[in-house]
Amino acid sequence: MITATANSISIATIRREGGNLIVDWLNQHQQSFYILGSCYLSSPQQIEEIFYRTILYAQKELPRFKSKIRFETWVTSIFVHNCREVSRDKSKESGARQGIFKALDQLQQDEKAAIVLTYVQRFTQEESAYLLQVSVGKLKELLTSGIQKLKNEVWSGSNLHGCMEYQKDYLDYLEQTMERSKKIDLEVHIYGCQQCQEELAAFQDVISTLSNLADRIEDLHMPTDLMENIIEKLKENEKYRQQKNKKRKRMGLVLGSAFAILIGIGFVTGTFSNLYYSWTEEDPELISFLQQDLGQRLNLEAENEGVKITIKSVIADDFQTLIFYEIEDTVEDSQYMMNYDNGMLVKNGFEIMNNSTYPRYYPPDLESDVNNREKNVYRGKVSMLPLNTDSATIELQITGLYKLIRNSSESQNFMGYENIENKTGEWNFEIPVTKKPSTEYTVDEVIEIEGIPIRFEKLTVAPTATTIQFSINHGLTEKRINNLNLNNLEVNNKKMEADIYGNSYVDLQQDVNWTTFQTHFDPLFGEKPKEVNVQLESANLTFEIKKTIDLDDNREYPQTFEYAGSTISIDKQEDEQSTNIIISNHELENRAYETFHYNFVNEYGGSSSAMEMNSEAVLVDKNGVAYELNQPDFRYEELEQPRYFTTVDSAKFYSENEIPKKLEIYGYQTTKYLDDVVKISLKSQIKEKK
Repeated sequence: MITATANSISIATIRREGGNLIVDWLNQHQQSFYILGSCYLSSPQQIEEIFYRTILYAQKELPRFKSKIRFETWVTSIFVHNCREVSRDKSKESGARQGIFKALDQLQQDEKAAIVLTYVQRFTQEESAYLLQVSVGKLKELLTSGIQKLKNEVWSGSNLHGCMEYQKDYLDYLEQTMERSKKIDLEVHIYGCQQCQEELAAFQDVISTLSNLADRIEDLHMPTDLMENIIEKLKENEKYRQQKNKKRKRMGLVLGSAFAILIGIGFVTGTFSNLYYSWTEEDPELISFLQQDLGQRLNLEAENEGVKITIKSVIADDFQTLIFYEIEDTVEDSQYMMNYDNGMLVKNGFEIMNNSTYPRYYPPDLESDVNNREKNVYRGKVSMLPLNTDSATIELQITGLYKLIRNSSESQNFMGYENIENKTGEWNFEIPVTKKPSTEYTVDEVIEIEGIPIRFEKLTVAPTATTIQFSINHGLTEKRINNLNLNNLEVNNKKMEADIYGNSYVDLQQDVNWTTFQTHFDPLFGEKPKEVNVQLESANLTFEIKKTIDLDDNREYPQTFEYAGSTISIDKQEDEQSTNIIISNHELENRAYETFHYNFVNEYGGSSSAMEMNSEAVLVDKNGVAYELNQPDFRYEELEQPRYFTTVDSAKFYSENEIPKKLEIYGYQTTKYLDDVVKISLKSQIKEKK
């Protein structure tokens, strides 16, 4: 078996010997690794394939090997990963496996890996936990649950169950790592508990059986020519690789002059850069930026905790600093993403970045081809604050990643951080970046919605976004537009969708009656705006219609009142400790208001302070279909023209002095969907802005 030793292979030896070291080392330990493979697979041919895959992958990754972990641990992690992959993809020979190997097949993958690494390969619990990327506590849980399932096979098929509260201590007791006081308590209990005595003995037998699998190598019929076959395959693979390289060199000589001509033509027409990036880059969005010379390929790499992060490119402008990255899990089939709000730190951010604004939000991209091609690679982008200087070097430290877990519907509730696991480590980068200029155009276009003026003021064309700036007049007292949503922007017959996360308030010192907003659209590559149209989508309005309702205790509850064309119910529920006022309206058809603003008033004319306030609501689409907000796999962005209707508002009062006597309604909110198209006239171009 492979155990931790003081004379573990040094990094110098690894660098000196190279790929041959891996072959020689596995040859020396082929027996223990054959046993390891047998815990997953029954076919000698499949186990031979695992050896072959492990050597190829380890040779490829050897230049990146770091001395933070032992060489033995690193090779074993690759071997186990391949075992798990092949055991998932290929069926086992039923009936050929007996005893402990048959029992191992019944375990979950993580349980099996924990047991095999700890007891068959004899890694320490810390090393096994590292290989499985779990805590030591979680590893012990996996070991305990795995042994529970195995003990029936090893202990003559009996179904032993000790006391639940002591089962978690069995492993520490058997490994003699328990605190003395706990050890005494357990021994006192076991002395008087026959079931715990028998189950502890079964645990000990299972561990002993696993640890002595080497004594049963003859039963596994390990081929005597195992490594000879593998070495022969490696030679054939190397021969094929050399032949392929020679063919490439011959083709290179033939095509060299033609390629030189292609480069000459390409630099004149721009064709070469387009072809080059389409050949060498997979992310179509990044290709678009590179082809327009808006970013440069960086490919900065850092690896830690079995995860490699590559900063592929960076594009900076007035709106944001956009990082394109790739994250590869080199140990498991997991995908990770970055989140600017958690786990990322720009060490020199206060010196080089504009801290008066906010970075853009980009949700995880789980549907693109590039992120469904490989199970262990995720390609994404993350927005950081814009630079306050023309160029800088970003000192980026990443200490946390989010693991993306796909469910059957491919939905990912990232906003609520559900189905997400943290991955900690440390990845450091120094990223050189130059801010690209933006072009601003003045606009002078005024429209009205519900009699309220809206003024379009500026179009900005930047490398990472195209934006429209507009202001809404708030001079009317009886009604106002809280927000205006734009659907798309059409420039020179090219249509760009509005970013659903890209509508923001702009803090400008203008007339007190005007509030300024900015909507983001996709970038406008290589276009000088001539004809510009804006498609409106919806407006959120508030109508100031006041009404006071007396809460008459002389009348029986529930009571009703009329407001904004609807009949609304109000109920009062009392107990010894509190009074609960409930306002409800479940009739949604043709309802004018979505929610209203209100306040409770006590008998002295002051506001009644509720200690608890709750509400219930539904979303209703264009066709009148209602959706509960908490229903599973709910996806808001797929609804057509959704409206948010409050159905129940409740307030609970605990003090008798706070029990309200009146309900005062100040106004209500509603959403109006629009079909209008606004033609924008560009008055003048403001000079390029950096």
